[in-house]
Amino acid sequence: MPASSDAPDAVETTTTAPAPPDARPAPPTQNPLEAERAHLTASRAALRAMRADAEALSTLDLAGLTSNWVNAEVLAGDIQLRIKALADLASTPLFFGRLDYAHALQDAGHRFYIGRRHVHDADGDPMVIDWRAPVSQPFYRASKRDPQDVALRRRFGYDGGELTAYEDEHLSDPAEAALDAQASALLQREIERPRVGPMRDIVATIQPEQDEIVRAALSGTVCVQGAPGTGKTAVGLHRVAYLLYAHRERLARSGTLVIGPNDSFLRYIEQVLPALGELEVRQTTVDELVRQSAGVEVRGTDTTAAALVKGDVRMAEVLRRAVRAGVRTPTEPVVVVRGSRRWRVPAYELEEIVRELLGRDMRYGAAREALPQRIAHAVLVRMEQAGEAPDDRVQNAVARTPAVKAVVKECWPPVDPARLVLRLLSDADFLAEQAEGVLTPDEQRAILLERPPRGPKSARWTTADAVLVDEAADLVSRTGSLGHVVVDEAQDLSPMQYRAVGRRCSTGSATVLGDIAQGTTPWATPDWATALAHLGKPDAVVEELTQGFRVPREVIAYASRLLPAIAPGLAEATSIRASAGSLTVRHVPTGPATPEEPSELDAATVAACREALRNEGSVGLIAAEPRLAALTVALRAAGLPYLAPGQETSREIRLTLVPATLAKGLEYDYVVLDEPAAVVDAEPDERTGLRRLYVALTRAVSGLAVVHSAPLPARLAA
Repeated sequence: MPASSDAPDAVETTTTAPAPPDARPAPPTQNPLEAERAHLTASRAALRAMRADAEALSTLDLAGLTSNWVNAEVLAGDIQLRIKALADLASTPLFFGRLDYAHALQDAGHRFYIGRRHVHDADGDPMVIDWRAPVSQPFYRASKRDPQDVALRRRFGYDGGELTAYEDEHLSDPAEAALDAQASALLQREIERPRVGPMRDIVATIQPEQDEIVRAALSGTVCVQGAPGTGKTAVGLHRVAYLLYAHRERLARSGTLVIGPNDSFLRYIEQVLPALGELEVRQTTVDELVRQSAGVEVRGTDTTAAALVKGDVRMAEVLRRAVRAGVRTPTEPVVVVRGSRRWRVPAYELEEIVRELLGRDMRYGAAREALPQRIAHAVLVRMEQAGEAPDDRVQNAVARTPAVKAVVKECWPPVDPARLVLRLLSDADFLAEQAEGVLTPDEQRAILLERPPRGPKSARWTTADAVLVDEAADLVSRTGSLGHVVVDEAQDLSPMQYRAVGRRCSTGSATVLGDIAQGTTPWATPDWATALAHLGKPDAVVEELTQGFRVPREVIAYASRLLPAIAPGLAEATSIRASAGSLTVRHVPTGPATPEEPSELDAATVAACREALRNEGSVGLIAAEPRLAALTVALRAAGLPYLAPGQETSREIRLTLVPATLAKGLEYDYVVLDEPAAVVDAEPDERTGLRRLYVALTRAVSGLAVVHSAPLPARLAA
């Protein structure tokens, strides 16, 4: 797989394959690289022209072109989105690959440039094909064993926005058909390119097994078990972009949502979808999602014992009972007066109606709305038996009479979800009644409030409480469903959180991303089958990604020593990247710190950061929460500026001080891991601590330095 470049590091130069019959021939004096640069220049000019056309539309009198001002506003909004989507990002390659097919594809020709968005010339002929288009799929999946009619696949190398190199694969060469594909130098270079700033897309480096997940059908839910460095987060985001391309109108109506574990993670990934041309996808956390839905202010925290009970799926049954606890069967008949006639429905018949509605397991609010209509229908039956001919208007009028309203109020009182949950957590007798046979007395005591608040506004709600309010709200009135939901780091969700996410895609589909080995909450899911059942998607397809592209081989092998203790059922991850010198483990003696001098451990950690900063790219210093204060002092004393997680790195400040609790989902070119034993000890139990350590060990793209004073966990020391 030779490469060609005019850059100083070019190793070998090759000529291109003979041009297909319909390809525009390059001038005799123009070499292939110059021809590709010319196509890039022409494509950028075409993109500018497309944007200019869209901007011209924005200056028209749209109100005069549509039937009303609402349509004009919608059209104006669509045009502004179009203008934004057509922005030419100077540092982002407009296309990254080329496919030359052996046979022309109908009237489309042989040659296609593959890029992040579609670009056409003044005649409407494509100059760049969107990576999501069907014609682009062989760029990711074709091989010498299965060329898919591709004669040539060309990858391009860039320095910023400048095209500097290309690399060819002749897939249909019979002499090479039995050979395995060689490692792509440009692909490797793109994966290893130093990263400064937020997460970037992987559209140029998607692998065949990743592409299959990205292009999976919208109708099915996909769960991706991905080891560190396998690109599961990027796969999930690219899947959103693909689905929006393939099902634009449907998802525009039903909506899409990306759910991440915390705000730092969302800030890190927030530029991926806009870079792919998708500007309107909402991104949030589970906590924020349910907090907004529940309408409560989260100000409190739960003990681990309380959080475990509140997050348990059994709470759904407790809440179901509590919502219906106020329903009463009538003991008196209802008498409806219509003109000079009185219509009587006996108590036993009213009781039958109430029991029938309870037995149908309808939403509480829907049943409450149905009850007056059912009573009114019973009255209409009596009217018809008496020879009258009432219609629907009469039934609605009967349903609104004071007598019927009084029965509904007495038998089926309204329920406020927040007040109901607060009563459960405050009233021991009420909780005991609803949790009988479901929660043990100890579990009930764990979630009872010591000092019940006066009302919902003064309550110190916790994140687990907000999920309970969200569940109760759905029992009263159905939660709206989106077309597709992506949930990342899903292994850390509680069963009740899974139910909250599942409600948002009950009639749609989901992409579930996670790694059982990285579950660091006390309620972390034990297996995907259990999690998907809670989500309401038990038939979801589970795909496993084990081949890493980000974490160097030595680093992932070192971290995988922990797998037998934290996730014995998972296959050990592998990596295609062998980076010499990518892992160092340094032990320093224990020494007390003074106000004037940091401890030897602090000094060694700062020195490791200095060494990492000699390289290009970002550096993450990951440490346990109890170590942050000392490291902050040491870094300031050493004159090393640093950022907090979620703050965007720059060429001036490339070091981020990362609490181990926030490291999940983030990545840095170089990582310095401070005192692994402290990371483990900061968690409530050893398994959770080792899982947290596993996360911290696998955040590096190019190098990992472990600095420790206390003994390493036994499995790492072996």
